[in-house]
Amino acid sequence: MKKREIKILLVDDEPDILEIVGYNLSSEGYDVITAENGLEAVKKAKKEKPQLIILDVMMPEMDGIEACEQIRKIPDLSNTIITFLTARGEDYSQVAGFDAGADDYITKPIKPKVLVSKVKALLRRLKEDDTSEGIMKVGGLIINREEYKITHKGKEIILPRKEFELLSLLATKPGKVYNREEILDKVWGNEVVVGGRTIDVHIRKLREKIGDDSFKTVKGVGYKFVD
Repeated sequence: MKKREIKILLVDDEPDILEIVGYNLSSEGYDVITAENGLEAVKKAKKEKPQLIILDVMMPEMDGIEACEQIRKIPDLSNTIITFLTARGEDYSQVAGFDAGADDYITKPIKPKVLVSKVKALLRRLKEDDTSEGIMKVGGLIINREEYKITHKGKEIILPRKEFELLSLLATKPGKVYNREEILDKVWGNEVVVGGRTIDVHIRKLREKIGDDSFKTVKGVGYKFVD
């Protein structure tokens, strides 16, 4: 996918952020759309179907957490990458963001060139997904990587990108214990700095949707998928 074909929705209530970040991303050749609050972000996301959404947390009308939750309910946007851009670095805020379905978290202030590099790293995941085709069946679970869909015991389930990738990794080899370092490397990539608690949050969400018995914790090591 060429840069001019990639739409990025930039959402922030600070005009300076929209102007500076928007300018730098546009200069790189991306098609940048902006919104000033969460409510506007959801509407534009539905209309424009961006490949990447950069979303502030603290905003009027609707905050970023709620906006992310609303966007993740839209089937056409299941493949969209969502990253939070916020000045709030508290741990609980990050967990809330991942709970809402975010793929990544960027803390302000950040230099424009560093942000552009981060965006490029995030968008590389789109290329990786393009080459990961096929349908995998594990017990009552069907993982369709071509359509980015999960069917569990006949019921279709929409998963955020990172939950989908984590489930796909664990289900590839049922019974194999994946340690935290391997999970972070294969699901988040070396270019993304996240903590081990991020994995715990995503596993908890998968347990809620797929079933607690499907995922086993190996204390001090990592996780495995049980057929």
